Amino acid sequence: MRVPLSWLREYVDLPATETGRDVQAKLVAVGLEVETVEQIGAGLKGPLVVGKVLTIEELEGFKKPIRFCTVDVGTANGTGEPQEIVCGARNFAVGDKVVVVLPGAVLPGDFAIAARKTYGKTSHGMICSGDELGMGDDGSGGIIVLPPEHEVGTDAIELLQLVDEVLDIAVTPDRGYCLSMRGVARETAIAYGLPLRDPALLDVPAPNAYGYPVRVADPIGCSRFTARTVVGLQPEARSPIWLQRRLQKAGMRPISLAVDVTNYVMLELGQPLHAYDRTRIDGPIGVRRAERGEKLTTLDGTVRVLDAADLVITDNRGPIGLAGVMGGANTEIADADEETRTTEVVIEAAHFDAISIARTARRHKLSSEASKRFERGVDPQAAAAAAQRTVDLLVLLAGGTAEAGVTEVTAPSGPRTITMPADHPDRVAGVAYGRETVVRRLQEVGCDVYGQDELLVTAPSWRPDLNEPNDLAEEVIRLEGYENLPSTLPTPPSGRGLTDRQRLHRRIGRALAGAGYVEALNYPFTGEAVLDQLGLDADDDRRRTVRLVNPLSDEEPSLRTTLLPGLLGALRRNDGRGSHDLALFETGLVFRPTGQETKPVRLPVDRRPTDEEIASLNAALPRQPRRAAVVLAGAREQAGWWGRGRPADWADSVEAARTVAREAGVDVTVRAEQHAPWHPGRCAALYVTVDGEETLFGHAGELHPRVIKELHLPERTCAMEVELDVLERAVDGALQAPRISTFPVATQDVALVVEQDVPAADVERALREGAGELLESLRLFDVFTGEQIGGGRKSLAYALRFRAADRTLTVDEATAARDAAVALAAERTGAVLRGA
Repeated sequence: MRVPLSWLREYVDLPATETGRDVQAKLVAVGLEVETVEQIGAGLKGPLVVGKVLTIEELEGFKKPIRFCTVDVGTANGTGEPQEIVCGARNFAVGDKVVVVLPGAVLPGDFAIAARKTYGKTSHGMICSGDELGMGDDGSGGIIVLPPEHEVGTDAIELLQLVDEVLDIAVTPDRGYCLSMRGVARETAIAYGLPLRDPALLDVPAPNAYGYPVRVADPIGCSRFTARTVVGLQPEARSPIWLQRRLQKAGMRPISLAVDVTNYVMLELGQPLHAYDRTRIDGPIGVRRAERGEKLTTLDGTVRVLDAADLVITDNRGPIGLAGVMGGANTEIADADEETRTTEVVIEAAHFDAISIARTARRHKLSSEASKRFERGVDPQAAAAAAQRTVDLLVLLAGGTAEAGVTEVTAPSGPRTITMPADHPDRVAGVAYGRETVVRRLQEVGCDVYGQDELLVTAPSWRPDLNEPNDLAEEVIRLEGYENLPSTLPTPPSGRGLTDRQRLHRRIGRALAGAGYVEALNYPFTGEAVLDQLGLDADDDRRRTVRLVNPLSDEEPSLRTTLLPGLLGALRRNDGRGSHDLALFETGLVFRPTGQETKPVRLPVDRRPTDEEIASLNAALPRQPRRAAVVLAGAREQAGWWGRGRPADWADSVEAARTVAREAGVDVTVRAEQHAPWHPGRCAALYVTVDGEETLFGHAGELHPRVIKELHLPERTCAMEVELDVLERAVDGALQAPRISTFPVATQDVALVVEQDVPAADVERALREGAGELLESLRLFDVFTGEQIGGGRKSLAYALRFRAADRTLTVDEATAARDAAVALAAERTGAVLRGA
């Protein structure tokens, strides 16, 4: 909400010395977030005056139209002679009143004006457009043409209100009343302790039976509908400068008088309005739910197919407006330049259901100034005053006549009352405010308060967010000042630090970072499209998602079941920006519904929930395992003087899983498997031992080429994803530090030839078991295929390190352990020593 300080002063008598920064500090202190204070006209220096165009000479021979004008500026130039000015604009004629800046002036942006020769003439100043004066777009597409009543030589800086301060307020959803000058003025008056001149306090005639006919078929969706009629509008009447400037400062573009007046009153009182051309309405105005498939062309020219939940304004022909969002084109107010000009208008001031309007606006992706206010809550009691204010302005500015008929359709409603102990704000804040302070602050925000120890509070109509005692306590606390709340830190019990689970997760993150991976934090949302791109089967558990009721994006309406989409998206973005050698990791929760979830309970806020209530809440949650994942692309080892470098491959993703498992002191068993989205021949299933049984805890490998193409990823992209909860269950007691032996190591290399389809992991497992306790480590350092060993076969070369804890091993002991390992490998996998 943009709030011009000059406009705000109309409702609150602020001290003349108060600046926008001062008002910002006061509003921030009472809980309004004033993001910026814009200094309009900063650096502007005159002379800037009203001039009258006397002559126009068209200059020929230039690429664009150029005009040489003489302009009467009175005595502002010190001579009284016409001012000669070169101008390229085409939207003015001889006799028009324009805004002229003379030599010596300075325009916004530190643009100094001086006489200069251009296009073969000397231009003594400029004829100004709105953009050049920092006014914004006024819809003219050229220079400013003023109404003829303004005198030549008048100071245009004051006339156009070019110097002002504008507060830009970020209004939170619970403060919808601050999307109006009335609401901000109320907060300002409270902050300064000054009286408020409420612009909604108007004499409004009582409803009668001869107003414009209105039929409300859905009183829940529309609880109030006020209609007023003004006739005899002067077709040529335009919005006065003061009204246009206030709209521009508030961030809106002037359009036409009738539309400008409704926008002005909306900004002033917070009540959205709509003006219909009465000659274009066929019969009574109705309010109902749309019929599925009905169509409406809105003011933006878009044909919209309506949903049965949409609330619409109708006449005998059908929908003429999307209630609370945007009007229809078939009853649009005609512009003053159109042949058929509007002279009779019906003014609508209604109160619509906030949830209905919010859903309609999102459904049609159509956020308007009206919908932003309705979905945050509009004062239902302000509709009649807003309609009256609109009528008064149209009569004043357009010479219209207000018809005596007043239509007001209302649904029965009562005031909202809240019972609250007088000391409730004290107990919430931990500050002794006292009953008098509580009552005074609640009355300042518009509440009626009765009672002594137990207060009966009636919330004002413009505060739909006040529904519970805690809402009232918040009002007292914010007005008394959040900065006055005491800061008391809780004393944690000694001897407690991070849990084993937390320490493990931190170690894993540090280990992956140490291995060259960069952590990426992604949003936990996903959609069906990316699951399709990953090639997941229809019955894959990862397709069973938790769908959000109010998603941030329609494309990602569900919670993630895997970390890969977010990481792969981050990898794709970085690759697209020129970073081709990538290694990213993430640890976080995924959400896997079981189908056994129950309906959640609403926990109390005035006490600690019981164990049963917490258990009931947990039962309503999906399973949320914590996972770790990595993605790799490009070079894993950079090329340089030290060597050629090496591209990332599937083995690096498997090694990342081993890195994670090592932090838990757990060994990983690797087996070949087919699992989307990995390549069928380059996918490893990762197992750990839990309670004596091998348990799957993740997958690693190279992604399927089809997935890489669908997601626009670099070639040969690899990934790994493991479940840390399974890894935790595999931990057997405290992590043991490695024992450093003082005895030397004995190394034996062995090359075994096996069939091509025998997994290296099976051979490794057999070697470990056969070598016995003397084996310290085993490493595969070479894989060879070729004619020398025969077709369909491969050679696996391993380095075996033997060491004893109590002695130096002899050659015979190391050889015996190696032979035992080879024998068991031969028995289980058919391996034979190469060259034997």
